Amino acid sequence: MTPQPNPEAGAAVKAADRAHVFHSWSAQELIDPLAVAGAEGSYFWDYDGRRYLDFTSGLVYTNIGYQHPKVVAAIQEQAARMTTFAPAFAVEARSEAARLIAERTPGDLDKIFFTNGGADAVEHALRMARLHTGRPKVLSAYRSYHGGTQQAVNVTGDPRRWASDSATAGVVHFWAPFLYRSRFYAETEEQECARALEHLETTIAFEGPSTVAAIILETIPGTAGVMPPPPGYLAGVRALCDKYGIVLVLDEVMAGFGRTGTWFAADLYDVVPDLMTFAKGVNSGYVPLGGVAISAEIAATFATRAYPGGLTYSGHPLACAAAVATINVMEEEGLVENAASLGASVVGPGLRELAERHPSVGEVRGTGMFWAVELVRDRETREPLVPYNASGEANAPMAAFAAAAKKAGLWPFVNMNRTHVVPPLNTGEAELKEGLAALDAALSVADDEHVR
Repeated sequence: MTPQPNPEAGAAVKAADRAHVFHSWSAQELIDPLAVAGAEGSYFWDYDGRRYLDFTSGLVYTNIGYQHPKVVAAIQEQAARMTTFAPAFAVEARSEAARLIAERTPGDLDKIFFTNGGADAVEHALRMARLHTGRPKVLSAYRSYHGGTQQAVNVTGDPRRWASDSATAGVVHFWAPFLYRSRFYAETEEQECARALEHLETTIAFEGPSTVAAIILETIPGTAGVMPPPPGYLAGVRALCDKYGIVLVLDEVMAGFGRTGTWFAADLYDVVPDLMTFAKGVNSGYVPLGGVAISAEIAATFATRAYPGGLTYSGHPLACAAAVATINVMEEEGLVENAASLGASVVGPGLRELAERHPSVGEVRGTGMFWAVELVRDRETREPLVPYNASGEANAPMAAFAAAAKKAGLWPFVNMNRTHVVPPLNTGEAELKEGLAALDAALSVADDEHVR
Protein backbone atom coordinates (compact mmCIF):
# COMPACT_ATOMS: atom_id res chain seq x y z
CA MET A 1 0.00 0.00 0.00
CA THR A 2 1.33 3.44 -0.97
CA PRO A 3 0.94 6.04 1.81
CA GLN A 4 -1.33 8.91 0.79
CA PRO A 5 -0.61 12.21 2.61
CA ASN A 6 -3.58 13.64 4.49
CA PRO A 7 -2.24 16.12 7.06
CA GLU A 8 -5.71 17.47 7.92
CA ALA A 9 -6.88 14.03 9.01
CA GLY A 10 -3.66 13.58 10.95
CA ALA A 11 -4.21 16.83 12.79
CA ALA A 12 -7.72 15.74 13.76
CA VAL A 13 -6.45 12.39 15.08
CA LYS A 14 -3.78 14.12 17.15
CA ALA A 15 -6.23 16.67 18.52
CA ALA A 16 -8.64 13.94 19.67
CA ASP A 17 -5.75 11.96 21.14
CA ARG A 18 -4.52 14.97 23.08
CA ALA A 19 -8.00 15.75 24.36
CA HIS A 20 -9.13 12.29 25.42
CA VAL A 21 -6.48 9.52 25.39
CA PHE A 22 -4.55 8.82 28.59
CA HIS A 23 -1.31 7.10 27.57
CA SER A 24 0.45 4.41 29.60
CA TRP A 25 3.83 4.95 31.30
CA SER A 26 3.82 8.64 30.32
CA ALA A 27 3.66 12.17 31.68
CA GLN A 28 0.70 13.22 29.58
CA GLU A 29 1.78 16.79 28.79
CA LEU A 30 5.34 15.79 27.86
CA ILE A 31 4.56 13.38 25.04
CA ASP A 32 3.76 13.94 21.36
CA PRO A 33 2.50 10.65 19.89
CA LEU A 34 2.93 10.10 16.18
CA ALA A 35 -0.41 9.86 14.37
CA VAL A 36 -0.28 6.61 12.37
CA ALA A 37 -2.31 6.40 9.18
CA GLY A 38 -1.66 2.79 8.23
CA ALA A 39 0.62 -0.24 8.41
CA GLU A 40 1.46 -3.23 6.27
CA GLY A 41 4.12 -5.91 6.58
CA SER A 42 7.18 -4.45 8.31
CA TYR A 43 6.27 -0.80 7.67
CA PHE A 44 3.90 1.85 8.98
CA TRP A 45 3.34 5.45 7.89
CA ASP A 46 2.04 8.74 9.17
CA TYR A 47 -0.48 11.19 7.74
CA ASP A 48 2.26 13.16 6.00
CA GLY A 49 3.04 10.05 3.96
CA ARG A 50 6.34 9.36 5.71
CA ARG A 51 7.02 5.64 5.94
CA TYR A 52 9.00 3.89 8.70
CA LEU A 53 10.56 0.44 8.83
CA ASP A 54 9.40 -0.96 12.16
CA PHE A 55 12.25 -2.50 14.15
CA THR A 56 10.00 -2.70 17.22
CA SER A 57 7.23 -5.07 16.02
CA GLY A 58 4.81 -2.77 17.84
CA LEU A 59 5.81 -3.71 21.36
CA VAL A 60 7.58 -6.86 20.18
CA TYR A 61 4.37 -8.59 19.19
CA THR A 62 3.67 -8.21 15.45
CA ASN A 63 5.65 -11.37 14.74
CA ILE A 64 3.95 -11.83 11.36
CA GLY A 65 3.94 -8.13 10.53
CA TYR A 66 0.97 -5.82 10.07
CA GLN A 67 -2.24 -6.73 8.23
CA HIS A 68 -1.35 -10.27 7.20
CA PRO A 69 -4.24 -11.08 4.84
CA LYS A 70 -4.80 -14.64 6.12
CA VAL A 71 -5.14 -13.52 9.73
CA VAL A 72 -7.33 -10.55 8.81
CA ALA A 73 -9.57 -12.93 6.85
CA ALA A 74 -9.75 -15.38 9.77
CA ILE A 75 -10.88 -12.59 12.11
CA GLN A 76 -13.51 -11.48 9.60
CA GLU A 77 -14.77 -15.04 9.13
CA GLN A 78 -14.97 -15.65 12.88
CA ALA A 79 -16.79 -12.35 13.43
CA ALA A 80 -19.39 -13.34 10.84
CA ARG A 81 -19.80 -16.75 12.41
CA MET A 82 -19.55 -16.15 16.18
CA THR A 83 -18.20 -12.87 17.45
CA THR A 84 -18.06 -13.85 21.11
CA PHE A 85 -19.15 -16.50 23.58
CA ALA A 86 -18.73 -17.05 27.30
CA PRO A 87 -15.64 -18.96 28.48
CA ALA A 88 -17.53 -21.79 30.23
CA PHE A 89 -18.46 -23.35 26.87
CA ALA A 90 -16.47 -25.38 24.37
CA VAL A 91 -16.00 -23.27 21.25
CA GLU A 92 -14.18 -24.42 18.12
CA ALA A 93 -11.78 -21.47 17.79
CA ARG A 94 -10.86 -21.72 21.49
CA SER A 95 -10.33 -25.47 21.41
CA GLU A 96 -8.27 -25.34 18.23
CA ALA A 97 -6.08 -22.51 19.49
CA ALA A 98 -5.40 -24.43 22.71
CA ARG A 99 -4.55 -27.56 20.73
CA LEU A 100 -2.13 -25.78 18.42
CA ILE A 101 -0.40 -24.03 21.32
CA ALA A 102 -0.13 -27.23 23.38
CA GLU A 103 1.43 -29.02 20.40
CA ARG A 104 4.29 -26.52 20.46
CA THR A 105 4.92 -25.98 24.16
CA PRO A 106 7.74 -28.04 25.67
CA GLY A 107 7.22 -31.15 27.77
CA ASP A 108 3.79 -31.81 29.23
CA LEU A 109 2.49 -28.23 29.21
CA ASP A 110 -0.70 -29.44 27.57
CA LYS A 111 -3.42 -27.47 29.37
CA ILE A 112 -3.99 -23.87 28.30
CA PHE A 113 -5.65 -21.19 30.43
CA PHE A 114 -6.46 -18.18 28.28
CA THR A 115 -6.13 -14.59 29.48
CA ASN A 116 -6.41 -11.19 27.81
CA GLY A 117 -2.67 -10.50 27.76
CA GLY A 118 0.71 -11.12 29.32
CA ALA A 119 0.27 -9.34 32.64
CA ASP A 120 -2.83 -11.27 33.64
CA ALA A 121 -1.15 -14.47 32.44
CA VAL A 122 1.57 -13.78 35.02
CA GLU A 123 -1.05 -12.99 37.66
CA HIS A 124 -2.75 -16.34 37.13
CA ALA A 125 0.46 -18.36 36.83
CA LEU A 126 1.62 -17.09 40.21
CA ARG A 127 -1.80 -17.71 41.75
CA MET A 128 -1.68 -21.28 40.45
CA ALA A 129 1.82 -21.76 41.88
CA ARG A 130 0.80 -20.51 45.32
CA LEU A 131 -2.33 -22.64 45.41
CA HIS A 132 -0.44 -25.71 44.18
CA THR A 133 2.33 -25.41 46.78
CA GLY A 134 0.48 -23.71 49.64
CA ARG A 135 3.41 -21.30 49.94
CA PRO A 136 3.34 -17.48 49.86
CA LYS A 137 6.59 -16.19 48.30
CA VAL A 138 7.72 -15.63 44.73
CA LEU A 139 11.33 -15.04 43.70
CA SER A 140 12.00 -12.95 40.60
CA ALA A 141 14.98 -11.29 39.00
CA TYR A 142 16.14 -7.73 38.80
CA ARG A 143 16.40 -6.60 35.16
CA SER A 144 13.02 -8.08 34.27
CA TYR A 145 9.54 -7.04 33.21
CA HIS A 146 6.41 -9.12 33.80
CA GLY A 147 3.50 -6.68 33.32
CA GLY A 148 1.70 -3.68 34.74
CA THR A 149 -0.99 -5.26 36.94
CA GLN A 150 -0.50 -5.45 40.70
CA GLN A 151 1.27 -8.80 41.14
CA ALA A 152 2.97 -8.67 37.75
CA VAL A 153 4.48 -5.24 38.38
CA ASN A 154 5.65 -6.33 41.83
CA VAL A 155 7.61 -9.25 40.38
CA THR A 156 9.00 -6.89 37.73
CA GLY A 157 12.61 -5.93 38.32
CA ASP A 158 12.87 -2.51 36.67
CA PRO A 159 11.87 1.06 37.66
CA ARG A 160 8.29 0.65 36.47
CA ARG A 161 7.73 -1.31 39.69
CA TRP A 162 8.80 1.42 42.09
CA ALA A 163 5.63 3.51 42.23
CA SER A 164 3.42 0.47 42.87
CA ASP A 165 5.73 -1.60 45.07
CA SER A 166 4.05 -1.92 48.47
CA ALA A 167 6.67 -4.41 49.75
CA THR A 168 3.80 -6.64 50.90
CA ALA A 169 3.29 -8.74 47.77
CA GLY A 170 5.42 -11.67 48.90
CA VAL A 171 8.06 -10.96 46.26
CA VAL A 172 11.83 -11.27 46.72
CA HIS A 173 14.20 -10.14 43.99
CA PHE A 174 17.56 -11.66 43.11
CA TRP A 175 20.29 -11.12 40.54
CA ALA A 176 20.16 -13.26 37.40
CA PRO A 177 23.29 -13.71 35.25
CA PHE A 178 24.44 -10.96 32.87
CA LEU A 179 28.17 -11.13 32.24
CA TYR A 180 28.52 -7.72 30.57
CA ARG A 181 27.37 -6.03 33.78
CA SER A 182 28.07 -8.86 36.21
CA ARG A 183 27.06 -8.50 39.85
CA PHE A 184 29.28 -11.49 40.66
CA TYR A 185 32.70 -10.19 39.52
CA ALA A 186 32.77 -12.96 36.94
CA GLU A 187 35.15 -13.01 33.99
CA THR A 188 33.62 -15.88 32.02
CA GLU A 189 30.15 -17.19 31.25
CA GLU A 190 30.96 -20.29 33.31
CA GLN A 191 31.82 -18.20 36.36
CA GLU A 192 28.74 -16.02 35.89
CA CYS A 193 26.50 -19.07 35.67
CA ALA A 194 27.96 -20.82 38.71
CA ARG A 195 27.96 -17.69 40.89
CA ALA A 196 24.44 -16.69 39.87
CA LEU A 197 23.15 -20.15 40.78
CA GLU A 198 24.99 -20.04 44.11
CA HIS A 199 23.44 -16.62 44.80
CA LEU A 200 19.98 -17.93 43.97
CA GLU A 201 20.31 -20.98 46.19
CA THR A 202 21.57 -18.81 49.04
CA THR A 203 18.55 -16.53 48.56
CA ILE A 204 16.24 -19.54 48.74
CA ALA A 205 17.99 -20.77 51.88
CA PHE A 206 17.75 -17.43 53.68
CA GLU A 207 14.12 -16.88 52.64
CA GLY A 208 13.20 -20.38 53.77
CA PRO A 209 12.63 -23.00 51.05
CA SER A 210 9.30 -24.01 52.56
CA THR A 211 7.98 -20.47 52.03
CA VAL A 212 8.84 -20.15 48.32
CA ALA A 213 6.07 -21.06 45.90
CA ALA A 214 7.67 -20.06 42.60
CA ILE A 215 10.65 -18.68 40.79
CA ILE A 216 9.62 -16.64 37.76
CA LEU A 217 12.08 -15.76 35.01
CA GLU A 218 11.84 -14.39 31.51
CA THR A 219 13.51 -17.20 29.59
CA ILE A 220 15.42 -14.47 27.76
CA PRO A 221 14.75 -11.08 29.38
CA GLY A 222 13.27 -8.74 26.82
CA THR A 223 12.69 -5.11 27.72
CA ALA A 224 15.52 -5.28 30.25
CA GLY A 225 18.05 -5.89 27.52
CA VAL A 226 17.73 -9.19 25.59
CA MET A 227 20.16 -11.10 27.80
CA PRO A 228 20.40 -14.79 26.82
CA PRO A 229 21.32 -16.74 29.95
CA PRO A 230 24.67 -18.56 29.97
CA PRO A 231 24.70 -22.28 29.17
CA GLY A 232 23.55 -24.31 32.15
CA TYR A 233 21.81 -21.53 34.05
CA LEU A 234 18.18 -22.40 33.32
CA ALA A 235 18.92 -26.10 33.83
CA GLY A 236 20.46 -25.12 37.17
CA VAL A 237 17.37 -23.16 38.16
CA ARG A 238 15.21 -26.12 37.15
CA ALA A 239 17.33 -28.36 39.41
CA LEU A 240 16.97 -25.96 42.35
CA CYS A 241 13.20 -25.87 41.87
CA ASP A 242 13.08 -29.65 41.86
CA LYS A 243 15.30 -29.83 44.95
CA TYR A 244 13.12 -27.49 47.01
CA GLY A 245 9.66 -28.24 45.59
CA ILE A 246 9.39 -24.82 43.94
CA VAL A 247 7.32 -24.14 40.81
CA LEU A 248 9.36 -22.84 37.87
CA VAL A 249 7.49 -20.24 35.83
CA LEU A 250 9.01 -19.14 32.53
CA ASP A 251 7.66 -15.90 31.10
CA GLU A 252 7.64 -16.22 27.30
CA VAL A 253 5.31 -13.29 26.65
CA MET A 254 7.97 -11.54 24.57
CA ALA A 255 10.36 -14.36 23.66
CA GLY A 256 7.74 -16.91 22.57
CA PHE A 257 6.21 -17.82 19.24
CA GLY A 258 9.27 -17.74 17.04
CA ARG A 259 10.95 -14.57 18.27
CA THR A 260 14.17 -16.42 19.19
CA GLY A 261 14.22 -18.65 16.11
CA THR A 262 12.45 -21.44 18.00
CA TRP A 263 8.80 -21.73 18.95
CA PHE A 264 9.74 -20.91 22.53
CA ALA A 265 13.01 -19.68 23.98
CA ALA A 266 12.93 -22.61 26.42
CA ASP A 267 13.59 -24.86 23.42
CA LEU A 268 17.05 -23.31 23.11
CA TYR A 269 17.96 -24.52 26.59
CA ASP A 270 16.13 -27.86 26.71
CA VAL A 271 14.32 -26.82 29.89
CA VAL A 272 10.68 -27.55 30.71
CA PRO A 273 9.00 -25.25 33.25
CA ASP A 274 5.97 -26.09 35.35
CA LEU A 275 4.09 -23.07 34.03
CA MET A 276 4.73 -20.90 30.98
CA THR A 277 3.12 -17.55 30.24
CA PHE A 278 2.55 -16.30 26.70
CA ALA A 279 0.83 -13.48 24.80
CA LYS A 280 2.00 -11.03 22.10
CA GLY A 281 3.24 -13.28 19.28
CA VAL A 282 0.56 -15.94 19.81
CA ASN A 283 -1.59 -13.97 17.35
CA SER A 284 0.71 -11.03 16.61
CA GLY A 285 -1.46 -8.82 18.77
CA TYR A 286 -4.21 -8.67 16.16
CA VAL A 287 -6.75 -9.25 18.96
CA PRO A 288 -5.62 -9.19 22.64
CA LEU A 289 -4.78 -12.69 23.90
CA GLY A 290 -2.50 -14.28 26.46
CA GLY A 291 -2.38 -17.41 28.52
CA VAL A 292 -0.71 -19.90 30.79
CA ALA A 293 0.50 -23.31 29.63
CA ILE A 294 0.14 -25.71 32.56
CA SER A 295 1.98 -28.94 33.40
CA ALA A 296 0.12 -32.16 34.11
CA GLU A 297 1.04 -32.06 37.81
CA ILE A 298 -0.31 -28.57 38.38
CA ALA A 299 -3.38 -29.23 36.24
CA ALA A 300 -4.09 -32.25 38.45
CA THR A 301 -4.24 -29.96 41.50
CA PHE A 302 -7.39 -28.48 40.03
CA ALA A 303 -8.92 -31.68 38.67
CA THR A 304 -11.46 -31.97 41.50
CA ARG A 305 -10.74 -28.67 43.22
CA ALA A 306 -12.05 -25.52 41.56
CA TYR A 307 -9.46 -23.07 40.32
CA PRO A 308 -10.47 -19.72 41.89
CA GLY A 309 -9.86 -17.48 38.92
CA GLY A 310 -11.21 -16.53 35.54
CA LEU A 311 -11.87 -13.77 33.05
CA THR A 312 -14.99 -12.76 31.15
CA TYR A 313 -13.09 -12.83 27.86
CA SER A 314 -10.95 -15.92 28.52
CA GLY A 315 -10.43 -17.58 25.15
CA HIS A 316 -12.33 -14.91 23.23
CA PRO A 317 -13.33 -16.43 19.86
CA LEU A 318 -11.97 -13.54 17.76
CA ALA A 319 -8.63 -13.65 19.56
CA CYS A 320 -8.43 -17.43 19.33
CA ALA A 321 -9.33 -17.44 15.63
CA ALA A 322 -6.48 -14.96 15.11
CA ALA A 323 -4.16 -17.28 17.06
CA VAL A 324 -5.12 -20.29 14.95
CA ALA A 325 -4.50 -18.34 11.75
CA THR A 326 -1.24 -16.87 13.03
CA ILE A 327 0.21 -20.24 14.07
CA ASN A 328 -0.80 -21.75 10.72
CA VAL A 329 0.78 -18.82 8.84
CA MET A 330 3.98 -19.24 10.83
CA GLU A 331 4.08 -22.93 9.87
CA GLU A 332 3.15 -22.42 6.21
CA GLU A 333 5.61 -19.58 5.66
CA GLY A 334 8.44 -21.02 7.77
CA LEU A 335 8.65 -17.91 9.91
CA VAL A 336 10.34 -19.57 12.88
CA GLU A 337 13.00 -20.92 10.53
CA ASN A 338 13.24 -17.52 8.83
CA ALA A 339 13.89 -15.83 12.18
CA ALA A 340 16.64 -18.31 13.00
CA SER A 341 18.22 -18.14 9.54
CA LEU A 342 18.21 -14.38 8.98
CA GLY A 343 19.07 -13.73 12.61
CA ALA A 344 22.21 -15.82 12.18
CA SER A 345 23.14 -14.71 8.66
CA VAL A 346 22.05 -11.06 8.50
CA VAL A 347 21.04 -9.45 11.80
CA GLY A 348 23.76 -10.82 14.08
CA PRO A 349 26.66 -10.32 11.63
CA GLY A 350 25.31 -6.91 10.61
CA LEU A 351 25.10 -5.68 14.20
CA ARG A 352 28.56 -7.02 15.03
CA GLU A 353 29.93 -5.19 12.00
CA LEU A 354 28.34 -1.98 13.25
CA ALA A 355 29.90 -2.60 16.67
CA GLU A 356 33.35 -2.77 15.09
CA ARG A 357 32.88 0.66 13.47
CA HIS A 358 31.05 2.55 16.20
CA PRO A 359 32.74 3.28 19.54
CA SER A 360 29.32 3.97 21.08
CA VAL A 361 28.48 0.24 20.87
CA GLY A 362 29.54 -1.64 23.97
CA GLU A 363 27.95 -5.01 23.26
CA VAL A 364 25.67 -6.77 20.78
CA ARG A 365 23.70 -9.80 21.98
CA GLY A 366 20.71 -11.84 20.92
CA THR A 367 19.34 -14.62 18.75
CA GLY A 368 16.74 -15.01 16.02
CA MET A 369 14.91 -11.69 15.65
CA PHE A 370 15.61 -10.74 19.26
CA TRP A 371 18.68 -8.49 19.66
CA ALA A 372 19.97 -5.63 21.79
CA VAL A 373 22.72 -3.10 21.14
CA GLU A 374 24.16 -1.64 24.34
CA LEU A 375 25.33 1.97 23.91
CA VAL A 376 28.15 3.31 26.08
CA ARG A 377 30.20 6.42 26.62
CA ASP A 378 33.38 4.44 27.14
CA ARG A 379 34.00 0.88 25.99
CA GLU A 380 36.69 0.27 28.57
CA THR A 381 34.67 1.33 31.62
CA ARG A 382 31.35 0.28 30.05
CA GLU A 383 29.75 3.48 31.33
CA PRO A 384 26.26 3.58 29.80
CA LEU A 385 25.54 6.27 27.25
CA VAL A 386 22.86 7.57 29.64
CA PRO A 387 22.41 6.88 33.38
CA TYR A 388 20.07 4.15 34.63
CA ASN A 389 16.44 5.26 34.26
CA ALA A 390 17.48 8.60 32.78
CA SER A 391 14.89 11.15 31.70
CA GLY A 392 14.83 14.70 30.40
CA GLU A 393 18.22 16.24 29.68
CA ALA A 394 20.05 13.25 31.12
CA ASN A 395 18.49 11.12 28.40
CA ALA A 396 19.37 13.53 25.59
CA PRO A 397 21.99 11.27 23.95
CA MET A 398 19.51 8.43 23.49
CA ALA A 399 16.86 10.88 22.30
CA ALA A 400 19.30 12.18 19.68
CA PHE A 401 20.06 8.62 18.56
CA ALA A 402 16.35 7.80 18.24
CA ALA A 403 15.66 11.00 16.31
CA ALA A 404 18.47 10.19 13.87
CA ALA A 405 17.06 6.69 13.32
CA LYS A 406 13.60 8.08 12.58
CA LYS A 407 15.08 10.65 10.21
CA ALA A 408 16.67 7.74 8.34
CA GLY A 409 13.27 6.02 8.06
CA LEU A 410 13.67 3.52 10.90
CA TRP A 411 11.43 3.33 13.99
CA PRO A 412 13.72 2.06 16.78
CA PHE A 413 12.96 0.30 20.06
CA VAL A 414 14.87 2.39 22.60
CA ASN A 415 15.03 1.58 26.30
CA MET A 416 17.50 3.20 28.71
CA ASN A 417 20.95 2.98 27.06
CA ARG A 418 19.98 0.35 24.50
CA THR A 419 18.33 -0.03 21.15
CA HIS A 420 16.67 -3.37 20.52
CA VAL A 421 16.43 -4.91 17.06
CA VAL A 422 13.15 -6.84 17.08
CA PRO A 423 11.54 -6.69 13.63
CA PRO A 424 8.69 -8.94 12.47
CA LEU A 425 9.81 -12.51 11.82
CA ASN A 426 8.92 -12.27 8.13
CA THR A 427 11.02 -9.18 7.51
CA GLY A 428 13.08 -9.86 4.39
CA GLU A 429 16.84 -9.68 3.96
CA ALA A 430 16.66 -6.45 1.94
CA GLU A 431 14.49 -4.81 4.61
CA LEU A 432 16.83 -5.93 7.37
CA LYS A 433 19.80 -4.44 5.53
CA GLU A 434 17.83 -1.22 5.04
CA GLY A 435 17.27 -1.08 8.79
CA LEU A 436 20.91 -1.81 9.56
CA ALA A 437 21.96 1.04 7.27
CA ALA A 438 19.64 3.39 9.16
CA LEU A 439 21.10 2.17 12.47
CA ASP A 440 24.56 2.85 11.05
CA ALA A 441 23.64 6.48 10.43
CA ALA A 442 22.02 6.88 13.85
CA LEU A 443 25.00 5.35 15.67
CA SER A 444 27.23 7.95 14.04
CA VAL A 445 25.26 10.56 15.96
CA ALA A 446 25.97 8.72 19.19
CA ASP A 447 29.65 8.44 18.27
CA ASP A 448 30.15 12.06 17.24
CA GLU A 449 28.19 13.79 19.94
CA HIS A 450 28.28 11.68 23.05
CA VAL A 451 31.22 9.28 23.25
CA ARG A 452 34.37 10.39 25.02
